[in-house]
Amino acid sequence: MIIVPLAEAKNNLSKLVDDAASGKVITIAKHGRALACLVPVKKPRGQRIGLMKGKLVLREDFDAPLPDDMLDAFEGNRE
Repeated sequence: MIIVPLAEAKNNLSKLVDDAASGKVITIAKHGRALACLVPVKKPRGQRIGLMKGKLVLREDFDAPLPDDMLDAFEGNRE
């Protein structure tokens, strides 16, 4: 863990962010007291957007009005 005074952190923020991104934990202190920590962001575990590109088909009428009976069911207007 690296401890950096606030004034130094202001002057070197870009470098400190790069250090945090590489896995280091940086504590920012003022008058010797810890105020904040810069930590690396965890990598997302989910699938990335675009992996299904070309595998899904959007029909021409995807935004056409719903039939009345289906619209009534969605709106809770069952007879």
